Amino acid sequence: MIEDGKIFIGASRNPDDSINKPEYLDLKFGNRHGLVTGATGTGKTVTLQVLAEGFSRAGVPVFAADIKGDLSGIAARGEPKDFLTKRAEQIGFADYEFDLFPVIFWDLFGQKGHRVRTTVAEMGPLLLARLMDASEPQEGVINIAFKIADEAGLPLLDLKDFTSLLNYIGENASALSNQYGLISKASVGSIQRALLVLEQQGAEHFFGEPALKITDIMRTSNSGYGQISVLAADKLMMNPRLYATFLLWLLSELFEELPEVGDPDKPKLVFFFDEAHLLFNDAPKVLVERVEQVVRLIRSKGVGVYFVTQNPLDVPETVLAQLGNRAQHALRAYSPREQKAVKTAAETFRPNPAFDCATVITNLGTGEALVSTLEAKGAPSIVERTLIRPPSGRVGPLTDGERQQVMDKSPVLGVYDEDVDRESAFEMLTARARKAAEADAAKRAQEEAAEQPGTTSGWTLPGFGGDDDNRQGRGQSRGRSSGYQRETVVEAAMKSVARTVATQVGRALVRGILGSLKR
Repeated sequence: MIEDGKIFIGASRNPDDSINKPEYLDLKFGNRHGLVTGATGTGKTVTLQVLAEGFSRAGVPVFAADIKGDLSGIAARGEPKDFLTKRAEQIGFADYEFDLFPVIFWDLFGQKGHRVRTTVAEMGPLLLARLMDASEPQEGVINIAFKIADEAGLPLLDLKDFTSLLNYIGENASALSNQYGLISKASVGSIQRALLVLEQQGAEHFFGEPALKITDIMRTSNSGYGQISVLAADKLMMNPRLYATFLLWLLSELFEELPEVGDPDKPKLVFFFDEAHLLFNDAPKVLVERVEQVVRLIRSKGVGVYFVTQNPLDVPETVLAQLGNRAQHALRAYSPREQKAVKTAAETFRPNPAFDCATVITNLGTGEALVSTLEAKGAPSIVERTLIRPPSGRVGPLTDGERQQVMDKSPVLGVYDEDVDRESAFEMLTARARKAAEADAAKRAQEEAAEQPGTTSGWTLPGFGGDDDNRQGRGQSRGRSSGYQRETVVEAAMKSVARTVATQVGRALVRGILGSLKR
């Protein structure tokens, strides 16, 4: 029943519940993206595992998030269980065998997998603004910050780099506004508070080095199986915005780094985006447009993107229209919104005259789905009511000991597990601030020394108060009689001129000193 160049998904049923025919996903259309939807507990995770196993067996690397921990079992050989063997018999799956698959576990927090990071610079201003839920003025400041960092050669690697840069911008907002446009100190302060919240939510674990290399999630094992990268997301889901932003960043990196390959015989990588609604919830229009662009163009890079979510309404229509391979599990239709979701899901399929899609969707059993995949010339197949095949790997999570054994044999062991903190914006700005403080201290010391009694004032006018003139004056007075000498008119005029000149020069110096302090 397993065919070369295809992934066996399950077997479709006739209206009388008899088996109709096997259902496949053609590998050459695997990069045309897909959608797996259905209510909680209807079998979405098992369908995801079946697809991931199929791609891996065909030599295609896979990246998937593990929301509940159940997907980790794909790294262990499956075990005979009644419900698995019964399903295999139902669909006539005589070739059913248990197997294990090569897995790399990843975790932003480094607890259930290898650390996965990126730098602030690689994240970029758009996604960083999304992560902080920034307003339009705040997003403008973030864009200015990235431009200043680029022009000044300040590497933005982690959150402390970006925090230091914001401190610099806040302290020099007036001067920088003249060059880059208005920079509000209030906006800078709001961004700084948002960064503090991100740090408290654990986002500092995500930013830094060594940054994830795309090639490390595109590996194949010695046996020819595609490596399955499983992201531990149970803790990450406590910050849904960070989860969605991370996966979108990874998708963007794939789009930017991979070369064009057209339509290959099989995908170069398949990317499963579980809980996809988190990506689009309250997303600004520019971000939705970015996702649409990436999904539309990334297939030419050989990457297939499969969204997994509860409700097809969670995905914008512009993105939904690009998802050619679909598996729709059961939906409930109690509320008006649920009824609309059922109608939307039914309308996205190529109709089957044997049944009404909208009616069947609400009556599907666990592990059963409406399936439509792309076939000849990329046209969608007629939707079929399908019993999903049982997975070959374990259904359920690994134990902590089993997970550790997998990690100890990982091809990236030791590559990402330790932080690297090289010189970046934080160190460079700190050094500049230290030098400026030392220069100011030296200047103040020089000025204080100039004001001490018996020292040279630092400036003189010939004939008006210089040391030589003072000494000469003292010598002349000793040569004169000690009695009172009345000033002549000429002497009085000369002294008046001297006082005026001295006062003006003194004021000029004071303005110069204050001006330098203000700058």
